[in-house]
Amino acid sequence: MSRMPEHVRARIEAMLDKVDAELRHHYPGPGNRTQPIHTVYVPADRVAEETPAEWGMAAVELLDRHHDLLTTLDRTDALPEVRRRLHHDPVQDLRIDFEDSYGLRADAEEDRAATAAGAVLAAWSRRGDGPVSSGIRIKGLASGERRRALRTLELVLEGAGGVPSGFVFTVPKIRSAQQVPALVQLCAGLERGYGVADGSLRFELQIESPQAILAADGSVPVAAMPALAEGRCAALHFGTYDYTAACGVAAADQALDHPAADYAKAVMQIATAQTGVWVCDGSTQIVPDTDAEAALRNHHRLVTRALRRGYYQGWDMHPGHLITRWLATYDFFRQAIDVAVPRLRNYLARRSDDIIDEPATAEALAATVLRGIGCGARRDAGAPELSEAVLRALVARAPLPGEAR
Repeated sequence: MSRMPEHVRARIEAMLDKVDAELRHHYPGPGNRTQPIHTVYVPADRVAEETPAEWGMAAVELLDRHHDLLTTLDRTDALPEVRRRLHHDPVQDLRIDFEDSYGLRADAEEDRAATAAGAVLAAWSRRGDGPVSSGIRIKGLASGERRRALRTLELVLEGAGGVPSGFVFTVPKIRSAQQVPALVQLCAGLERGYGVADGSLRFELQIESPQAILAADGSVPVAAMPALAEGRCAALHFGTYDYTAACGVAAADQALDHPAADYAKAVMQIATAQTGVWVCDGSTQIVPDTDAEAALRNHHRLVTRALRRGYYQGWDMHPGHLITRWLATYDFFRQAIDVAVPRLRNYLARRSDDIIDEPATAEALAATVLRGIGCGARRDAGAPELSEAVLRALVARAPLPGEAR
């Protein structure tokens, strides 16, 4: 018999119920969206409806020229599948860039480019053969750029005839969490203007300033950004060169694997954990033009390194990057699935070999298998008891299909 007064128990329950509700709101879990393995950036004056296919063809030509080298990087006999992928579906996610790679242009010129970009995005959406997701990177929100940034976004939507399927816009040089509510208002206003459903417009925040990681008052602005976005923030993208330059890193040492970059991305990873917001790694400026073999090796190494650290998406700036992006990703997930499946089967059977797994480990193993299937590294788990429904239940730590609730 409890000696706890009932009114005290009720007060405790009410307090903890409020905490539970707040945690569910801010940390809903990963969700069911399939994260693309990359985001391809193309300057607005160089994009056309044929761009994804042209990048794929250029990548295939480069693959064939350097087949022997790429074979030495291939750990799971993935290269034939990578080649097929480059032929048929090379680009998963693409941004038409109106920022750094496009630069400052006359207003009339950017107006025309924005309208044309909207038509390209609409064509991809209408035909269904373009990237699964696509959009634009606007200029920043600082006072000298914001009017141009907003005008470009509106003209792109005007050129597209509304909000295309899979559309997202990337906002560079975010420095303060208080910029995010303004973006929420921008999206709401455009939705009303175009008569589309609430929540149709989503954005990505590009973290390329140290002030977004650590503010003057000691707070961590990036940690507040997902909540302030009210469900509209799809991802945080890392800006390699702006960030490391702002940290005072010499140009020759600015790279994805610099410790300053690693620190920022680790903070971004923590800030988005269990929120459903993705983290996207940045880019490398080393492209396979002059010394192709060195560039291919370097990019393969960087992608593999990022995957091992839990960054499953990154920027690709050159058709050659598609080769090593797909190859490193397929190899990583094929090897990871080969390890995960026996452990998950043992977990489901309540058996163990050398490793005794807990529910958190089963969650991580199942999430890895789902990512590998989602990106095409494997068609399925290769085990009948590990259906997609079972894998998703393990990720959610929910009752398995058929189990009593």
